[in-house]
Amino acid sequence: MKIQFNTDKNIQGTENTETFVSESIKSKLKHFSDKISRIEVHFSDQNAQKTGTDDIQCKIEARIEGIQPILATGKSNTKEKALNSAIDKIKVALDTVIGKMKDK
Repeated sequence: MKIQFNTDKNIQGTENTETFVSESIKSKLKHFSDKISRIEVHFSDQNAQKTGTDDIQCKIEARIEGIQPILATGKSNTKEKALNSAIDKIKVALDTVIGKMKDK
């Protein structure tokens, strides 16, 4: 499972952040690692320099061979909370999609 990390111009993509994101995804999605070929993570700050609730957005796109990419979005006031929200949502989506694949 390859993980690609992206940020917009308003969020610094430090090496520590990239490591944290990769480790969080690998540990929380390890159950699906044999099915997922690639995960793309994109952080953006919706309000740029202004602060506000839910202004940090994390989109996670999981790619499984043979089907359309699965997308989940989490929003919060911190990168960590937005990431965890998106991971929780993508886990539910992956459970559903992979469950349907097994039923075929």
